[in-house]
Amino acid sequence: MRAVPVFNSLPRRFTAKSSNPKHTVLRSISIQNHSSSPPPLPTSAAPSPATVSGGGYRWKPMCLYYTQGKCTKMDDPAHLQVFNHDCSEEFRLSEGELQREHNPQKFDYLLVFDLEGKVEILEFPVLLIDTRTMSVVDLFHRFVRPTAMSEQRVDEYIENKYGKFGVDRVWHDTALPFVEVVQQFEDWLVQHCLWEKKHNGRLNRAAFVTCGNWDVKTQVPKQCIVSKMKLPPYFNEWINLKDVYLNFYNPKQEARGMRTMMEQLKMPMLGSHHLGIDDTRNIARIVLRMLADGAVIPVTAWRDGGSSESVNFLYKNRIR
Repeated sequence: MRAVPVFNSLPRRFTAKSSNPKHTVLRSISIQNHSSSPPPLPTSAAPSPATVSGGGYRWKPMCLYYTQGKCTKMDDPAHLQVFNHDCSEEFRLSEGELQREHNPQKFDYLLVFDLEGKVEILEFPVLLIDTRTMSVVDLFHRFVRPTAMSEQRVDEYIENKYGKFGVDRVWHDTALPFVEVVQQFEDWLVQHCLWEKKHNGRLNRAAFVTCGNWDVKTQVPKQCIVSKMKLPPYFNEWINLKDVYLNFYNPKQEARGMRTMMEQLKMPMLGSHHLGIDDTRNIARIVLRMLADGAVIPVTAWRDGGSSESVNFLYKNRIR
């Protein structure tokens, strides 16, 4: 069994940020003023990483055993030809994008996060973006086994959800209970110096980015109740990319989801929609594009006093 490799470019250890939501708002608003003149949305299609690059890179689906740390075919050339085992290569920006003047970010790291599973969480994928180098430096990906369903219901649920992608076998081979997934995720955060319990359980210079509020606002607290565990404090604030996109580009047509954002940015959607790891990869591509265009990405939502029910929002102009 091979563990998922950890990239060498690890962040330095940071002190915890203020836990006062008001401070978050003030800092976010002051930073946001720097990006008052966003570039217009493109009128022609951007090059696709599936077919481009000077290094001859071609997009390939991720090996889902590899993302779980369980790939046993790393020495098989035929397997390596078909499946991707590098979470960073497809996200490399062009020289022109990297040479633009970029606005400083509040967060050095963004955790792009897109859950799957409406009854219980079935998939927990995270891509780690370094905002200073505008690159993806690592991933965390686990399939999650429901805790409140019969085995028959789980089998039906997974067949309906993942059978169409042909990855139901991988799910059954690797899925773990949510409590174990969170424990492994916290170990991964510690490994990257992004979280310590002694800092009130909050993230260090990092924030979650989601495509909507549902993932962190609704589904994580709901799953914590089902799994009989406390809501981790690092899930008390997040960035809804839809709202940042809306207020940065001011598109004529409101982008209510990932597909519309990608269409407006003339970016092809890669992989399988509603396979969590592929949706997370596509959302990360949008984030990197916005960073290259000069967007500043602040926290857009936070729980009031840590209550899972009461949530404050940064923007008045937001996707509802």
